[in-house]
Amino acid sequence: MKYFAVFLPMKDKEKSQSYRPQHLTFLERMKEEQKVLMYGRFPDGAGGLVIYRAKDMDEAISHLKKDPFVQVGARDWEIHEWELVSEYEFD
Repeated sequence: MKYFAVFLPMKDKEKSQSYRPQHLTFLERMKEEQKVLMYGRFPDGAGGLVIYRAKDMDEAISHLKKDPFVQVGARDWEIHEWELVSEYEFD
């Protein structure tokens, strides 16, 4: 499996606020299915970052296009394959 970093820059702040619960539910489900490694928002309000786990770019794009933020146009997206060099466990 490969990893893909997806930047979700803010496109529509109102839609982002309205669809945030659905977006978070989607990401939690994807994490439980081991299709998302981690995710988080940028504190400055610029958007967020999701690290997807997929066999290839097409599969990763297929996953991200199911994100409510993307579906309703709340966020733009930019994807890059990402190589995980090291993983740490924190308490």
